[in-house]
Amino acid sequence: MFTGEFQHSLDAKGRVIMPARLREGLGERFIVTRGLDQCLFAYPLEEWTRLEQKMKQLPFTKGDYRAFARLFFSGAMEVEADKQGRILIPQNLRDHAGIEKEVMIIGVSDRVEVWSEQAWKEYFNNMNSNFEQLAEKLVDIDF
Repeated sequence: MFTGEFQHSLDAKGRVIMPARLREGLGERFIVTRGLDQCLFAYPLEEWTRLEQKMKQLPFTKGDYRAFARLFFSGAMEVEADKQGRILIPQNLRDHAGIEKEVMIIGVSDRVEVWSEQAWKEYFNNMNSNFEQLAEKLVDIDF
């Protein structure tokens, strides 16, 4: 399970440090792809395989599925952290997430998300004010 929020900076070559705690769960090699809400999703290879199998069950005859699958899978890149724990984020993925320099990396249960710091702050501020309402609508768990 991935949790936590980490701030890092992109270097001149487009690399960012993946926090050690998150790298442990992601493994030596993992997948980074276009995510929703203007961020990137990172998955351990095992989770990526499960997700891919679920997606294969959806009807390719549906145009919405084909469009989503094309965008989601075409952006997927297998990455590997170097000795300093940095991963290279390809330019097309940086463009998708609006990442220029400051990066937020967050753990979200089964995946890691990579955001531009500005986009994360805006998203967090907008959603945080609705936290209780979201819980009432979606969560049926006693805390």
